[in-house]
Amino acid sequence: MASSVLSKPAAKGGSFLLESAAPQDVFTPADLTDDQKLIGQTAEEFVIKEVFPHIKDLEDKKPGLMAELTRKAAELGLMSGATPEEYGGAGLDKIATTVLTEKISIYGGFATTHGAHAGIGTLPIVYFGTEAQKKKYLPKLASGEYIGAYCLSEPQAGSDAQNLLTRAELSADGAHYILNGQKMWITNGGFAGLFIVFAKVDGEKLTAFIVEKNFPGCKPGNEEHKMGIHGSSTTPLFLENCKVPKENLLHEVGRGHIVAFNVLNAGRFTLGASCLGGSKHVLMAASKYTKERKAFGKQIGEFGLMKEKLAEMAVRIFAIDSMIYRTAGNIEAAMSAASGSGETAQNTMKVLEEYAIESSIAKVYGSEMLDFVVDEAVQIFGGYGFHEDYPVCRAYRDSRINRIFEGTNEINRMLIIQMLMKRAMGGQLPLIPAAMKLADEILAGPSFEETPEGVLAEEARVIANAKKMFLQAAGGAVQKFREKLADDQELIGALANMVMEIYAMESCLLRAQKAAATKGEAATSAMIDAARVFIADAAERVDHEAKRAIAAVHEGDMRITQMAVLKRFGKRPAVDTIALRRRIAAAVQAQDRYPFEGR
Repeated sequence: MASSVLSKPAAKGGSFLLESAAPQDVFTPADLTDDQKLIGQTAEEFVIKEVFPHIKDLEDKKPGLMAELTRKAAELGLMSGATPEEYGGAGLDKIATTVLTEKISIYGGFATTHGAHAGIGTLPIVYFGTEAQKKKYLPKLASGEYIGAYCLSEPQAGSDAQNLLTRAELSADGAHYILNGQKMWITNGGFAGLFIVFAKVDGEKLTAFIVEKNFPGCKPGNEEHKMGIHGSSTTPLFLENCKVPKENLLHEVGRGHIVAFNVLNAGRFTLGASCLGGSKHVLMAASKYTKERKAFGKQIGEFGLMKEKLAEMAVRIFAIDSMIYRTAGNIEAAMSAASGSGETAQNTMKVLEEYAIESSIAKVYGSEMLDFVVDEAVQIFGGYGFHEDYPVCRAYRDSRINRIFEGTNEINRMLIIQMLMKRAMGGQLPLIPAAMKLADEILAGPSFEETPEGVLAEEARVIANAKKMFLQAAGGAVQKFREKLADDQELIGALANMVMEIYAMESCLLRAQKAAATKGEAATSAMIDAARVFIADAAERVDHEAKRAIAAVHEGDMRITQMAVLKRFGKRPAVDTIALRRRIAAAVQAQDRYPFEGR
């Protein structure tokens, strides 16, 4: 369990903006147990041996094939990671399920099918089901007898879940709810046996229901023609006077939003882990190709601009890798700490809500990182990257949906700041006192700064100042707009980008420092290089977003003053990122893969 490797209780959600964690306080991939690694290895081997040989047939929608492979994976426990053992599941901890998700996600079509079944299709019953519902449905979901699906979106309501039109009316005899409406974009829709459906009771109260495919009036539509993830099934679902037994109401009438939002919190984090697995696999293919392809009498991997691409892909993957496992460690430690008291599902809900900010960061940053990686891979493959016979073409198409899934990245950027402000106003996060303290510090003028020491000490100072930049920008924004800040979406977007970069920078820093403390600087030089490159570039991005935010909030002399303060916080030495990237590229090319696996 993660709690045994964290030196103190898990950090509170969002607290990374105000506190500096010590390297030993974070979980990293180097802390994975042999059992956790074995789960990942089993998942990866399954996809390579059982799924990869059938990719062409899967992409062509060969009837029954994806469902058959899903059931095969279920026999190995790969489709029930988060389902408790007493209901036939694998009962894995958060870190193990993260490893499982990452390693099973090297083919987008299967990753999507897995996420919809094992995640958002099963977890609503795990978290909110009655004992009778759990006993009836979870063993069938765990075994693959039923494949799960999640039905929230509608033709006119994607991100806006409160705008659903699907209705549920209690029958005259009180025995059934009668559902009428249409759902859209249902992953696994073509072969799912069980649907988690959201509808409004009496047209008003958003409520969740467990709907079996064979219930009268439940009918999936035809497969959608999608840009990517062709291997997965996506259909509409039509509900025409669909009779759902009253006992299949999930949670409580009018509390469907609680089910939806908590499950999506879990789904967002999982999607980040899924993007991580896909990106590592694409980097491996790209690195190998740079040795196979020759131009101007050389392997293209010998050219500087190709090395730069491989290095940047590895650096961005390193950032997500570090963030995902840091967050998984905190979630698992918090769950372990809460396990002795109260009801398990309620504890889980509290923990998922606690790390909602980090989950949205994982989703946004992970999906945008994967898009960058697949785009650069196509560029490395050149014309062949644009050809369907080469896997990077498919990876490029498959990647794009991730920025829309589980709440668009725009919605999640808004959520990051909304949840941060909610925690600040609720007293769970002392953001306001920290902003006031910073304002006093700014008035007092520059103070003496000690020369930093130790591994990546200069980078640690850069990150501390980036946190001050965020407090400066956010403090000014809240002071000016107060409760109307939610209407200023571009400003919120800039603040959210700063939050994400800070979490990424610090996660890279702590992981590299922890590795250096354990194995020595010489053995971890490539990781230290990756942290330095990422932090140098991310600091520039933070600077840019801070300027945008401050310019939008202040005018005249106040703007000039605030920009001068920002310049003070932004002082940092130049870093030779070209030389560092060459060294990182050499580490990638030496192994033809992501060079920090398990370190």
